[in-house]
Amino acid sequence: MLNRLIGRVFGTRHERERKRVQPILAEIIAIEAGLASLSDAELQAQTAKFRAILAERTAPSEERLALLKAAKRSAVDAVERERLDSELSGNDGRGGVEAEFRAAIADTLDELLPEAFATVREASRRLIGTKVDVLGNEVIWDMVPYDVQLIGGIQLHLGRIAEMATGEGKTLVATLPLYLNALPGRGAQLVTVNNYLARRDSQWMGHIYRWLGLTVACLDVTEAGSFERREAYHADITYGTNNEFGFDYLRDNMVVSLDQRVQRSHVFAIIDEVDSILIDEARTPLIISGPVGNESDGQYAEFNTGVVRLVRRQSDLVNTQVGEAERALEAGDKDTAALQFYKARLGGPKNKRLMKALQEQGVKQLVQAMELKHIADRKLPASKQEFRDLEDDLLYVLDEKGHTVHLTEQGVDWLSPDAHDAFVLPDISLIIGQLDKDHELSAPERLERRNAIEREYAMKSERLNIVHQLLRAHALYEKDVNYVVQEGQVLIVDEFTGRTMPGRRWSEGLHQAVEAKESVQVKGETQTMATITIQNFFRMYEKLAGMTGTAETEETEFHTIYGLVVSVIPTNRPIDRDDRQDLVFKTR
Repeated sequence: MLNRLIGRVFGTRHERERKRVQPILAEIIAIEAGLASLSDAELQAQTAKFRAILAERTAPSEERLALLKAAKRSAVDAVERERLDSELSGNDGRGGVEAEFRAAIADTLDELLPEAFATVREASRRLIGTKVDVLGNEVIWDMVPYDVQLIGGIQLHLGRIAEMATGEGKTLVATLPLYLNALPGRGAQLVTVNNYLARRDSQWMGHIYRWLGLTVACLDVTEAGSFERREAYHADITYGTNNEFGFDYLRDNMVVSLDQRVQRSHVFAIIDEVDSILIDEARTPLIISGPVGNESDGQYAEFNTGVVRLVRRQSDLVNTQVGEAERALEAGDKDTAALQFYKARLGGPKNKRLMKALQEQGVKQLVQAMELKHIADRKLPASKQEFRDLEDDLLYVLDEKGHTVHLTEQGVDWLSPDAHDAFVLPDISLIIGQLDKDHELSAPERLERRNAIEREYAMKSERLNIVHQLLRAHALYEKDVNYVVQEGQVLIVDEFTGRTMPGRRWSEGLHQAVEAKESVQVKGETQTMATITIQNFFRMYEKLAGMTGTAETEETEFHTIYGLVVSVIPTNRPIDRDDRQDLVFKTR
């Protein structure tokens, strides 16, 4: 209520921000009027003029930067290298030469903003009616940025998130800050959510960049690691998807020589649909993996038959427990019902009969209360635990949230009735400790036995991992939900976008387990060679900006994680739609 009262008196934060940029907007409009008298060649010469001003303003710090880097490369003494590094990066607590250089560029770009934006707007006006080839289709250029789009461009240049309603022209807005921030020649990038948008926008908006003398490229039309990909990164403006930028970074960290790298420093990027990339997919790891050469891949199909029988048996047990719980509930025995429902959820959280029962009024609350009671009970000494025999009726226990599984004693007996220890890991440290104390053995004999114990342990560990992964695949991962099978391959489905992710594989043998489950060819296991999350990758940029239609709801997360401020841009015309709060109806 206090915020609403302050908003009525002083205006909202977004309204106050718009008033602050109003003088810049007025200056852009005034300069644009003066540019109208220039010829096309004179207007196109604006780019060279801006770059000359930047070169003049940044020359002193750039020259010092080059000299220090050269001295650092040639320095032999470690102390001298450390001193030069401190002078470069400012590790001594003072701003280094690199920071001075970046500050000089930033200050100059801020000064050039009105004239640069006016240049782009005037160029857009002169291009009206010209033809643009976009993905093989002929499109007539008919766009000139509105005043509100100029405001959006200013906010993007300032390193903020511009929230703009759908249809307000975010694609065109991005041309303004991209042109300005591409002038220093250090690279400006636009990150999209899919390959189609990257290709389309690089060709569509590239029309205006090229007319003004800038180079533009799209990562999607080049091969990873190729010379063309390197050239794309060295263009003034580069379009691509978040995955392409991230994977190229990982590949660059795996090359054997610096000249094989394709990326340059991460300077400025505008992220389209920023809430989807920086919030929804923020913790999604980008992974480059390589083959392990494991000889156990064939064992997935070998053990799959036994695991299928185990899962079926557990399903029967869970159905029985749900039936007992329902009968107890009808008899008014809530404690027994809660215990049986909870056991059923531990054994089969996705059991259809259980999921149907949990929809009944009050059942889910009973199970949650029993879960809390069980968690508290596990903290007690074993002798005082009330639920220490809870898992005796189950063959394995699942944790749906953690996506983990473990076999119970009954499950081990069911899988291997003739050799109980086949799926039980021994205490290897205890066995090796006893072996080391056996002084009757010679050193070679002791080493031979130790190696034999470690081999047996590794073999059992691998076998147990295969069984656990098969159990996860059968009990927790659903076809056409978590993955699909196409042309004999298991493709992971992205939980955020619903799209398949060709080339991506689950780790630790899970993908092989799903392949065995679906009776397709089990491919070799892989190991992680390089990985980074989307969040950590984009935090490396000197300046980051974003566009979306829905950012204000995640404003706190943007500011906490990335230091980004959300600015709501008004629509070009007033909205007639009457937006109201959603109505939620509760039904049984």
